[in-house]
Amino acid sequence: MADSQFFSRSGPFDLESICAAVGGTVADDADKGRQFRDVAPLDLAGPDEISFLDNKKYIQAFEASRAGACFVEQDLAERAPEGMIAIVCEQPYLALALTTRMYYPPEPVEPGISAAAHVDPAASLGNGCRIDAGAVIEAGVSIGDRCHIAAGAVICRHVTLGDDCHLGVNATLMFCHVGSRVWIDTGVRVGTQGFGFAPGPTGAVRIPHTGRVIIGDDVEVGANTTIDRGTAGDTVIGPGCMIDNQVQIAHNVTMGRGVVLAGQVGLAGSSRVDDFAMLGGKSGTANHVKVGVGAKLGALSGAATDLKPGVTYLGQPAIPIKDFWRREAAIRRLLKQGRGA
Repeated sequence: MADSQFFSRSGPFDLESICAAVGGTVADDADKGRQFRDVAPLDLAGPDEISFLDNKKYIQAFEASRAGACFVEQDLAERAPEGMIAIVCEQPYLALALTTRMYYPPEPVEPGISAAAHVDPAASLGNGCRIDAGAVIEAGVSIGDRCHIAAGAVICRHVTLGDDCHLGVNATLMFCHVGSRVWIDTGVRVGTQGFGFAPGPTGAVRIPHTGRVIIGDDVEVGANTTIDRGTAGDTVIGPGCMIDNQVQIAHNVTMGRGVVLAGQVGLAGSSRVDDFAMLGGKSGTANHVKVGVGAKLGALSGAATDLKPGVTYLGQPAIPIKDFWRREAAIRRLLKQGRGA
């Protein structure tokens, strides 16, 4: 159960409402009026809580769980223990996400401008915004309705934000335009000068970065991530992208819709990541590399050349995952033969 000091819970909700929200089905004799007060992991859930199973690795925990109901795929539903209602759905984890949002919906912004904030008279604020202490909003900034600008955040001149945005503590926006329903977490830097130099006879010569950062709607940017502005042209983050903490996105990167970047990913200058691609933790791309639609790059991997659409890659340099495991098997055979010699 979430700590009520930090999180406000709605509900309870009955089984019929939950099934309707997630598209799940239950046995005909299940009590559809049964009430559930929260969601919880398998090992902690009680009779009035809902859990989920989306990995067969946890089947024993599922069979031993005291949860009153559980989101589960069809082929595992029959293994639900006595007293548990199996809510059959195609994607149990998605069902959990939707249900958790029912119990813990986003809290509405409480409007107000702190006396300790600095808002330039030439800035434009939408209706119902909240500006916390220490925030700085410079001239020419335009902020949409119901935005929350947290303590110590800085929005530099002429930046624009759409409606329902959140800018975290000590985050900074410059040289950028941000869409609606964008969540930018603590310590994020958007629009910083990129790492661009030209070698000269007496040392490196910095290249001025005169581009911007364009962030689409429904994007999340995790804590302490940096997104550099373009050199000439823009750095573009497409709608619906999910960016984890401590990610580096260099100048002139272009990301399509729904791209997912895990923690400490690094995208080098002018990389292109197409729709719905996914990059695992501490992976990265070289300059000008293209990651195709739906491609996946495994954790700790490095893409030195383009990645084909829909293919999963692993290793340094990254190669298709089937080739990676074949190579690993061949290396193990060679090592075994060497020890035998």
